[in-house]
Amino acid sequence: MELITGLEELADGRLLDHAGEVARARRELEVQELRVALSFVVRNNPDRLDPGIRLLPGRERARRYGGVGTDEVTEFCCAELGARMGITSFAAAALMADAVDLVVRLPQLWARVEAFEVKVSYARYVARKTRDLSIEQAEYVDSRVAESADGRVPWTRFEELVAAAIVASNPAAAAAAEEKAQQASYARVTRSDEHGMRGLYVRAGFPVIAKVDAMLALVADALAAQGVGGTVDERRALALLVLCDPRQAIALLAAYRRSAGASPDPAPDPDPDPDDPGGDDPAVQLDLSVPPEAAGIDWAALLPTVELFVHCYAGPEPTGIARVEGQGPVTQAWVRTVLGERARFTVRPVLDLEGQAPVDAYEIPDRHRRAVHLMTPADIFPWGSSRSRSMQIDHTVPHPRGRGPGGVDPAGLSEVGNYGPMTGFHHRVKTHGGWQVAQPFPGIYLWRDPHGATYLVDHTGTRRIDAAWTRHHLAQAYDLGA
Repeated sequence: MELITGLEELADGRLLDHAGEVARARRELEVQELRVALSFVVRNNPDRLDPGIRLLPGRERARRYGGVGTDEVTEFCCAELGARMGITSFAAAALMADAVDLVVRLPQLWARVEAFEVKVSYARYVARKTRDLSIEQAEYVDSRVAESADGRVPWTRFEELVAAAIVASNPAAAAAAEEKAQQASYARVTRSDEHGMRGLYVRAGFPVIAKVDAMLALVADALAAQGVGGTVDERRALALLVLCDPRQAIALLAAYRRSAGASPDPAPDPDPDPDDPGGDDPAVQLDLSVPPEAAGIDWAALLPTVELFVHCYAGPEPTGIARVEGQGPVTQAWVRTVLGERARFTVRPVLDLEGQAPVDAYEIPDRHRRAVHLMTPADIFPWGSSRSRSMQIDHTVPHPRGRGPGGVDPAGLSEVGNYGPMTGFHHRVKTHGGWQVAQPFPGIYLWRDPHGATYLVDHTGTRRIDAAWTRHHLAQAYDLGA
């Protein structure tokens, strides 16, 4: 393999020296990012807010990004910093919070960061982990971890060191946090990977997990008895799907028990030991001796409906690719194999995005909302990341909410080409934060921040552009006609 990098003439030793220089330059730039964020916090203090309007609905307020002891800041400034740095508003707020925490609450770490002895990633990790501590507790952790934060120990050992220091800073609070954590239960779906797979993470007390584990094992064995192949793990995953349909699960387990010649489960202990975590809970037992069809349950009314949105290309040249909202791109073969046998499909005709008739009303029709979601599924604020269907749909040019003497200004009509989905925070920034936005063509947004920087947001993402770009340049770029 031949690469042209401009470094071909360097000897091995000199190339390695250059690698060290690049790493040092990167560390210096990361420190400078923290300094910029810190300076932005200082400049955007709450004194900038107009006390006469700050309490009005939607207006910018002061908030504390860092931990206790750090100054408050105007909340919209993270949007300006994030857009200029090419990151989300949330990421910019996190950078500002870490910067002020390091300076105010973790001074020893900050001194070593400024001396380029500690990586910014190590220092920011400590800032995040100590944010809920008092300033005295944070300083204690600072004194315990600052020496080892220079990379002398592997990352996993550093994580353990930080965790131990946090516990030692306030053992009573750590014990209370442990007790609270033991009471926190949830079942959450993980993010999908690139192959149409997702995870389900369940956190609950040991007795609950033990019962779930036992039920998955039982159903997996029942599936094996029915001739279902694959590994044990694969059958356990299929068992979870079976348990999502109680009709199927009861029928499968009843057949499995009958084929095994097992007697029905004994009646539950009328006086169970409440301190015995392994004791049976009558509320979750299945009576496998009763045929499922005799249970007298309206299954159609009981079971939930799961709705997935699958987008396929309807043009003359099939791509073989589909997009499942919340999942990502998959092959159409995956849709047929995974969903085809388990789902009922409702095929909707292709929506004519450009042919949506405008309405003379502030309320947005459902057909317009569908069109906007198809054309612009993500938050239209620069580097916005949300893709929720519950985002607010904003009029790019505000609707006048009624007729004046000369009628409604056509520029403010409710129509495709005058909409944009945004999170509630970014909607407030757009309305009250001094930003300007135009939509010269449907789905193409030009933003200008309060300091004059211009950003182009379209279906490909966000780019910063020269302010001299005109409608003509846009038309040429998108082949839309001048």
